[in-house]
Amino acid sequence: MVPSLLYRLVRCLFGLLAVLVRSDLSKDIELLVLRHGNQVLRRQLGGRLRWDHADWLWLAALSRLVSRRRWAGVFPVTPATILHWHRNLVARKWDYARRRQPGRPSTGASVKALLHAAGIDPALRRAGPTWRQFLTAEAHAVIDCDFLVVETVLLQRLHVLVFIEHGTRRLHVVGVTARPTGAWAAQQARNLAMDLGYRLGALRFLIHDRDPVFTTAFAEVFRRGASPRGVTPAQTT
Repeated sequence: MVPSLLYRLVRCLFGLLAVLVRSDLSKDIELLVLRHGNQVLRRQLGGRLRWDHADWLWLAALSRLVSRRRWAGVFPVTPATILHWHRNLVARKWDYARRRQPGRPSTGASVKALLHAAGIDPALRRAGPTWRQFLTAEAHAVIDCDFLVVETVLLQRLHVLVFIEHGTRRLHVVGVTARPTGAWAAQQARNLAMDLGYRLGALRFLIHDRDPVFTTAFAEVFRRGASPRGVTPAQTT
């Protein structure tokens, strides 16, 4: 299955490179789509028309090079079908069902013993406001950040760094990269600080997970521009 898929992808890529040097790109792309449709029909002559993963990927890639107005007359399937194929490919790539274990991992015995020795009760019995109460009371001073993942047509993974101001629910999409690093994240934080302007001074809490790209330099951007009380990094698990 895998060698066959790679063979078809390489063959299709060479066919695409061959037409890219011609003058009328759009017309040549349409011919490529129609030719591929004919190949599928010949491959399954006399039986039910079936599209495999190589066909999905090929038509999805070509769809980016053809004007939307021409899709109905060029592609043997609707745009919604192509998008459905792409969602299926992404779902297959992110399917971790075989490695997923039911339930939340239990706390290690050594950690339990350490908490017990320090006199720390379970979370539900600790003093102070709940997480919901804290976010409600300090919403105006909280900014949260995280990475979203986007898959391209060719299933290349892109990481999108986003921030949200809890008080205003304002979302900031600050950068997209295939390989996020600590230096890159810190630079995106500096860019955001410039955009926030005076509003940066009202922030006291920065919430993010334990991703190693959120370095000390990343948090320092918000500490320098915040109010005299500073920003407290609040990590989440």
